[in-house]
This record gives sequence, C-alpha cells and structure tokens, in this order.
Amino acid sequence: MTNEHFRKSAHEIVDWMADYMENVEQLPVKSQVEPGEIKAKLPSTPPQAGEEMDAIFNDFKKIIMPGITHWQHPSFHAYFPGNSSKPSVLAEMLTATLGVQAMIWNTSPSAAELEEQMMEWFKSMMALPSNWTGSIQNGASDSTLNAILTAREKISGFTTNKEGITHNKLRVYCSEQAHSSVDKAMAIAGLGKNNLVKIAVDETFALNPIELEKSIQQDVTNGLTPLMVVAAIGTTGTTAIDPLPKIALITEKHKLWLHIDAALAGTALILPEMRWMVQGLEKADSLVFNPHKWMFTNFDASVYFVKDKAALINTFAESPEYLKTKEDSQVTNYRDWGVPLGRRFRALKLWFVIRNFGVEKLQKKIRLHLQLSQNFKKWIEEFPQLELMAPVDLNTICFRFADLSKTKEELNVLSEQLLEQINDSGKAYLTHTKLNDWFTIRLVIGQTNVTSTHISNIKKLISELVESTVFQT
Repeated sequence: MTNEHFRKSAHEIVDWMADYMENVEQLPVKSQVEPGEIKAKLPSTPPQAGEEMDAIFNDFKKIIMPGITHWQHPSFHAYFPGNSSKPSVLAEMLTATLGVQAMIWNTSPSAAELEEQMMEWFKSMMALPSNWTGSIQNGASDSTLNAILTAREKISGFTTNKEGITHNKLRVYCSEQAHSSVDKAMAIAGLGKNNLVKIAVDETFALNPIELEKSIQQDVTNGLTPLMVVAAIGTTGTTAIDPLPKIALITEKHKLWLHIDAALAGTALILPEMRWMVQGLEKADSLVFNPHKWMFTNFDASVYFVKDKAALINTFAESPEYLKTKEDSQVTNYRDWGVPLGRRFRALKLWFVIRNFGVEKLQKKIRLHLQLSQNFKKWIEEFPQLELMAPVDLNTICFRFADLSKTKEELNVLSEQLLEQINDSGKAYLTHTKLNDWFTIRLVIGQTNVTSTHISNIKKLISELVESTVFQT
C-alpha cells in the first residue's frame, strides 16, 4: 500500500467511524446473527495475491458488521460498560500509528513518563494515598494476578520464583460474589483453586466479615497459611460493596495482604461523595480499577496501584543483558511491573480522555449515571410485576419477574423469557445472574452517551413486554 492509498483509505475509514458514532442508535444493540453465520461467509483459505483496501473494507461492512454487538450503543446495559469516546479513539489511532513497544524507558521515554504522570493524576482525582505507586495493566485479571504473585513472593522472602512453592498451603479469601478472575489467578499462581476460600455474603451480597474472621482462624488452627483477602468494591453480579473498614481491621490483625478489586466502581471515586466505599483504603496493599469500563476509554486500560513498590519489582524484575541500559537507575522500566515484557502505549488515550473531558465533565457524567440508576430502581420498586433483588449503591439494577400466584420455577422461566425478548428486540441488551437461586435480570447504566431518554425507552419496552399476553397467562 502506498502512502497515497493509505491516506485515501484512512480518510474513508475515519468518515465511516464518524458516521458510525453518529448513527449507532439505528442499529440493533445485540448482534442478530446465528452461530456460524459469519464464518460461513469467510473464505476457507487466505488469498494468494493481495487485495485492494476498497474490497476489504466493503467486506468489513457487509460481513463483519452484522456480527457486531454494539457496546457503544446508548442502550447497551449488559455485563459492564465497555466504553469508548472520541478522544480515546483518536489516541488509539495515534498509538497504532506509532506502534510503540513500551517495555522500558529507552524504547520510548514519552510512554514511560506519561504513564508515571497519569498515575499521579489518578491519585489526585480519586484521593488515593500519596505513597502508592501505579502502572497501567491490560485488565483487572492481570492486576489481581500481580497482587497474588507479589503477596506470594513477599511471604516466602522472595524465594518462590526460584525454588517453587515450599510454604504451607497459602490461603486467599474473597466473597462468594467475587469475580472469577480470582479463581483463575489462584490457578496460574500455583496456589490452587481449592485454596481460594469463598466467604458467605450478607443480605446485601457483600462479604460477611464475621465469616471471614472465622475462616481465617480455622485455617490457622489447621496449620494452613492465610495470605490475602480480595475485597470487592462493586462485585460483578450486583456491584455490592464489601465492608472495607471491617475487612481492613482483620487483614491488619492477621498481617494479610489486602487487595481491592474496584474494576468497575473505582471510577466513581472521582466523586467525593462516593469515597465512603473505600474508607480504610490506606490500610490496603493494592487496588485495581478499569478506566476502560466506566471512564470512557477504549479497552484496554487497567490502573493498578501498590503500596510496596519494591515488593512488586522484586517479584517481576528480570534483567537480561539485551534489556540493560545506562539509564536504568534513573528511570522507571515498566517491564518489571507485571507479567508481560511487551506493553502498549496505553497512557496516551488516558491523557487524551482526561484532558478533553476535564475532571468536572467526567464527574458530571458519572453523577448522571448514578442518578439514572436510582430513578430506574424506584421505577422497578413501583412496578407491580417486577421485584428489586439487590441494593443499588452504584449503577447496576438487579430485578426479576414477580407474581405471588406462581412458583419460583415458573417465575425464573418468565424472567428468562423477559430477558430474551428484550434482547431479541434489538432495542436494548441486558444480561442476567443468579441470586439466591433466582434468575435475575441485570441492567447496567454506564454507557458513554446514555441519557434519560434511553432509560425511558427501556422502561417502555419492559412495560410493553410484561403487559403482553405472554406474561399474563
């Protein structure tokens, strides 16, 4: 491809991108294709000769686009926000063009030093402890793995990486509602999923600290070694808030590593009125939150903070001769701050987003989402055929079909049917969870461009479906 052809194609694609952002609401939120439908339209073998970009882009529009679920649609209320924004997209374009490999300072000083400054910005925006140090990871799963590996090394005197795990069985604790990434991290870290202790939750679906203390004491009695507690500030299922002050007292008493998973909810800490969620934060050892969820930044960008920088680096540092530079003692080499050597220039899009929005506009959007969530919660509470299933402290509303004349099994079927009809309509996309064996519909309000109009539309859709003959029999 010549530079002239690149320029022509780039202009066409950027025009298409701008049209897509403007018109995404005209598309069905959830892809309407059947399994295997996209693959059947693709050639079974690659082309022997190169093809023109016009043909490739036309096939993108014709073949690929029908199989896209539109996370940037304002009526996307599934899973969690996977947000983007115009400044973030522009930064991603520059990142891709530069093709920076940001593994050490020398490979691009701007990438390293901008990342350092973005971590300082986050500490200022979110009122985090000044002695913490941060880096950008690709996801909360990586960050939680980093925390477990660092805690594992620290308790062994930094011998495990060399000698393998020789310590008594190390135990990690989290709530029954914690993210599955904790289970995966236990397996990868060699601690074993069976040594992840799932603590019962209270009526709000938050970790019960009394049960946590019991489990720790029992493990000590049985000759096991408590290592870490993972506290969830915003669980995946219901965005429950684990009681951090009480958990911190327990971890301090038993000298355990305290890791805070605030993957979604962490963004809300830019609001002073939401910082009640992390009282006792100064006693934690690490924290992760994902700007790529609720801070209008393209995936991937996960911010990971630690109190003990030396322990982190001692866990991950490797210095082969070919990576050594004369500046090593003066700079931050982020290759030593996690598992991968290679790193994307993620700080650039955070810089673009924070500067373009400004803290005030970021706060305004998050406040809007929280207010819309409270409004939707009230609507559910007043709807006779629907029942709220969990507290709404953040932006996730959990509800189910309700009818005293029907059994639990029948109501679970009706709730599932209601969810399927919402998603099949193409007008919105929601997902579900199970709470106390109830099939529970989840609606998350956090998409970049969502407004009260979009929430009114989903209310209208749900009302029409609930009042249809299907649900009145």
